[in-house]
Amino acid sequence: MRGVLQKLDRYIILKFLGTYFFAILLIISIAVVFDITEKIDDFLDKEASLHAIVFDYYLNFIPYFANLFSPLFVFIAVIFFTSKMAGDTEIIAILSAGVSFRRLMFPYFVSALIVAIFSFYLGAYLIPPSNKTRLEFESVYIKNKKDTGLSDIHFQLEPGLFVYMGKFYGYRNYGTHFSAERFDGKRLVSKLSAEGITYNSDSSNWTLTNYIKRDFIDKMHIEITEGSKMDSVFNMTPADFKSERNWFETMNNTELTEYIDAQTKKGVGSIKPYIIEYYKRWANPFSAFILTLIGVSLASRKTRGGIGVHIGIGLGLSFGYILFMTVSTTFAINGNMNPILAVWLPNIVFAITGVYLYKKAPK
Repeated sequence: MRGVLQKLDRYIILKFLGTYFFAILLIISIAVVFDITEKIDDFLDKEASLHAIVFDYYLNFIPYFANLFSPLFVFIAVIFFTSKMAGDTEIIAILSAGVSFRRLMFPYFVSALIVAIFSFYLGAYLIPPSNKTRLEFESVYIKNKKDTGLSDIHFQLEPGLFVYMGKFYGYRNYGTHFSAERFDGKRLVSKLSAEGITYNSDSSNWTLTNYIKRDFIDKMHIEITEGSKMDSVFNMTPADFKSERNWFETMNNTELTEYIDAQTKKGVGSIKPYIIEYYKRWANPFSAFILTLIGVSLASRKTRGGIGVHIGIGLGLSFGYILFMTVSTTFAINGNMNPILAVWLPNIVFAITGVYLYKKAPK
C-alpha cells in the first residue's frame, strides 16, 4: 500500500507541476502576443532595437508577469488536471481503494509548497533586479511610461546640510544641477555644485561631473576647487528622491527592508507602498496552498458540465482573489487600512472559503 501511495504522490505532483508550467507557457505566450500588438507602434516610433525588445523588455517581462499571476496559474493547473481525474473516475477509484481525502491532499500541498518557494524566491530576489531593466526600457521606448524625473528637489540631508537637484531620473539614478550647502548656524560654510550626479550601487557612493566646490574661510577668503569628475559619499540613496511608478518593484527583500528602516528613522515620505510590497511578497506565496485547497475541493466532484464548469468557477475565483488583493492594498495606500491586514485579508477570506469547500467535498 505504501508503494502505491508513493506512486500516487509522484503521479499527482508531476501532473500538478507539469500543468502549472504548461499553463504559464500557454498564457504568457498569449499575453506576449497581445503586448507586442499593443506596443509595436511605440517600438517602431522610438526605433527600439530587436536586442533591446527581446532581452531588455520581454526577457524581464515574462518572469514578472508569470509571478504576478501565479495564483491564477496554480488554480488553473489544479482545476484542470483534477477535473480530468474526476471525469475519468480516478478520484473515485482512489477514494474507494481506502485512501482518505485528507491523504489525497498531501501531494497537492507538496506541489503547492514547491510553487510557493519558487514564487517567493522569484518575487523577493530574482525579479527585482530585472525590473530595473524592464522599467528603464518602458521609460525610454513606451509612450506614457517615460521617466520624466522629479524636479526642483530640496532636501535636508542632516542638520546643517541641504541638498538640491534640478531634476532626478529615478530609473537611471542620475540627477542634474546638484548642489550641497553646509551651514554653521546661519553662516554658509561650503557649497558644492555639479552639473550631474550619478549613484553607484556597487560602491554606494555618488559620482559628480563638472563640479566646483567653494569653502568660505571667512568673509574675505574663499577656496575654490573644481574638476570634471569626483566621487563623494553622501548620507542619501536614490530612494530619497524617487516617487516613480512602482519603483519598489526594483528592490529585493534585503534592500526593501533596509529602505523601510531608513525611511522610518528619517520620518520622511510615505512608505506605505513599500511596506505593502514587503508583506505581499510573503503573503502571495501562501495563496498557492489556499487556492490548491479550493481547487481540489471543487474539482474532485464529477459534475454534468465536466471540466468546463470547473475551469469557469476556478477562473472566477482566481480573478476574484487578484481583484480582492488589488482593492485591499489600494485602500491601505490611500486610506487608513492597516498594511498587514490589507495584504493578508484576501488570504484569510479565501482560506475560510477553502475550509468550507473542503468540508463539503465528496470523501
